[in-house]
Amino acid sequence: MPNYQASDLRPGILHFGLGNFHRAHQAVYLDRLFNAGRSRDFAVIGTGVRPADRAMHDALKPQDWLTTVVEQEADESVARVTGAMLGMIPPEERASILRQLADPAIRIVSITVTEGGYFIDPATGQFNPEFPEIAHDGKNPDDPQTVFGLIARGLKMRREAGTKPFTVMSCDNIPHNGVVARNAVAGVARLYDRGLADWIAASAAFPNGMVDRITPATTERERGLLAQDYGIADSWPVYCEAFIQWVLEDDFCNGRPVLEEAGVQFVPDVTPFEFMKIRILNGGHAAIAYPASLLDIHFVHDAMTHPLVSAFFAKIEREEIMPTVPPVPGVVLEDYYRLIHRRFANPKIGDTIPRLAFDGSNRQPKFIVPVARDRLKQGRSVDALAFESALWCRHCAGKTETGREITAGDPNWARLNALAGKARSEPLAWLSMDDVYGDVGTAPAFRNAFAASLTDIWTKGTARALADFVGA
Repeated sequence: MPNYQASDLRPGILHFGLGNFHRAHQAVYLDRLFNAGRSRDFAVIGTGVRPADRAMHDALKPQDWLTTVVEQEADESVARVTGAMLGMIPPEERASILRQLADPAIRIVSITVTEGGYFIDPATGQFNPEFPEIAHDGKNPDDPQTVFGLIARGLKMRREAGTKPFTVMSCDNIPHNGVVARNAVAGVARLYDRGLADWIAASAAFPNGMVDRITPATTERERGLLAQDYGIADSWPVYCEAFIQWVLEDDFCNGRPVLEEAGVQFVPDVTPFEFMKIRILNGGHAAIAYPASLLDIHFVHDAMTHPLVSAFFAKIEREEIMPTVPPVPGVVLEDYYRLIHRRFANPKIGDTIPRLAFDGSNRQPKFIVPVARDRLKQGRSVDALAFESALWCRHCAGKTETGREITAGDPNWARLNALAGKARSEPLAWLSMDDVYGDVGTAPAFRNAFAASLTDIWTKGTARALADFVGA
C-alpha cells in the first residue's frame, strides 16, 4: 500500500490516455518516488479524449483513483496498490482540460495514446494535418477535439499569460516519440497560428523515450484472480510482468521528478535503445501474432512453446531483425533477445495473441516495414520479413486454419479483409497499400518473396508452410 496520503501530493503532471500501460509504467515509477518521500509535487491528473476514458474515470473514482498493479513472474506474483493519481477529468469536459493545461502547476503533459494516435502518414512517417480530426482543430482552435489540438491550445493560453510552457512527454512505442509529438502539436498550431507553432517548437520540450513493460488488457479473469488471491476488489486492476524499463532523454523545460531515483535511465540519445526495443520486442510480437492466430493459439506463452511459431520467431529475429539494430551502450543483443524470449514465454502474464495482432495497419509500418527497408538498402535478404507480412495478409482474410472467424482487430479491417481476399489469387494486390509499405512494396526482392510466401501459405496451410520455411 502507499505510505503517503493524497493530501501529501500536489499535481504536476496531466496525463492523456489513462490505460493499463500508463498505470503499470509511469504511475509505478511515480509511486516509487512518492513512497520515498520524493517529488511529491508531480502527482498525476488523468484525462483523455475517447469514450473509453470516461469508462476509466467511472471505474476509478469510487476507489479514490487507486490502482492495483500485480507484477508477475513464473514463480512469484506481487500486488501493489498505487496512488500516484489525484483525479481524472472526463473527456467531455474540454474546458476543464484546458484550464488544467493552463495551470502553472502543470509542468509535464504526458501521453499514451497508442501508435495509431499520432496522425502519422505511415508511408512517410510524418505528421499528416489532413486527417479530419486535425483539420477540425485547425479550423476550430478554441474547440479542439484531439489530444494535440488541446495541448496546442493549452500552450497558446500559457504563452498569452506569460506562463512557462510545459514538457510534452510521449510514452508510446514510436521511434523518436518526442520528435513525433512535437511535430503533431506544432503541426496543429501551424494550421491557425504560425508564430505559436514556432514558439512551441522552440520553447516547449519534447524528450524522446523508450518505454517497456508487457501489460495485457484487463478482463473478468484478472478481477477474479485479484479477489481470489489477494482479497482486493478493484474495478480495473492491472496485471503485468515484473520487468519494467524506461530510458529517457533529459530534455525538460519546466522541471521534472527525480525519476532516476526510481529506476529511470537518462541518456543523451535514446535512439539505440529505441531501435533495440521496437525492432526486437515489438517486431517479435508481430512475428508470433499472425502464425499463432492462424493456428488458433490464444495466449502468447503458448505460442512460444509451439515449435513452429517459436522457430519462426528465432529465425526472423536472429537472421533479419537483430542485424539491423546498431550497438546499444551496455547491452549484448543476444542477451536482450534471450530476455525477450523469456518474457514472452512467461505463463503468468496471460498476454493474448489478439492483443498482439491488433491494429496491424498502424504497427506494421513502424515495426516491420522499416526493418525490410533497411535490409533492402543493404542488399540483404528479406525472406523472413516478407513471410511475416504474408502471414499478416492471411490473418486479415478473416478465418483461422480451422475455419474459426478472426475478430476484426484493426480500424481499417474492412479494407484489409477485402484486399486479403483479392490477394489469395493476386498476391501483389496486398502490397498496393502505399500507406503501409511505401517503397518497400515496390521493391522486386520483397515483392517476389512476399508472393511466394503467400502462395505457399494458402496452398499448403500455415503449419506446413511454416515448417518448410524454418526447415522443421
